[in-house]
Amino acid sequence: YQAANKRYDIVKTGTTRGLSNAANTLIRSTVSGMVLEVPVEVGNQVIESNNFNEGTTIAAIADVDKMIFEGKVDESEVGKIKEDLALEITVGALENIIFDAVLDYIAPKGKEENGAIQFEIKGTLKKLDTVFIRAGLSANASIILDRADSVLALKEALIQFDTETKKPFVEIATGDQEFERRDLELGISDGIHVEVKSGISENDEVKVWNQVEAQQFGG
Repeated sequence: YQAANKRYDIVKTGTTRGLSNAANTLIRSTVSGMVLEVPVEVGNQVIESNNFNEGTTIAAIADVDKMIFEGKVDESEVGKIKEDLALEITVGALENIIFDAVLDYIAPKGKEENGAIQFEIKGTLKKLDTVFIRAGLSANASIILDRADSVLALKEALIQFDTETKKPFVEIATGDQEFERRDLELGISDGIHVEVKSGISENDEVKVWNQVEAQQFGG
């Protein structure tokens, strides 16, 4: 009867009277989350962490509701970014889904990898309740340096630059094969389209001055 009570106490509390902490088998996690990995098996010897040993990892636990994106940025780009910038995360295993995130961390020191200096970055995802993201999945992040919504934009290929002043302009159709020059004030660009702050309206017809070159390039 006493032996049965001792076994019951060990299962319930991790210890029993008379054994003090020697039979302590109940290990509590310091965080709430999902068990991702149990690297030990029944019967393996484990060591408690102390001043001379980091101990044996018996389980890896993570809060999957607070996923962290970890990536790297080249030294040529790290000067353009800062904490709290918006990120758009795409996960290779989850097609056609973009996760919003916030850039939380930029490493103060870079590390050389394949001849280039890389800086580690981290961002916290704003998780979608309807999508489950598994830990360890490969992902890519687009860092939003600037944003302009509901603005007039042109393809950069349509813009010309004055040979003397280097200022941008386009030619607007005013009649049959008749065009008028309009100087432009430009805003942000994504490399393909550029914001037009002033100079033309959405109803203007812009001359395709490099149409021949564009067709040859595309062919």
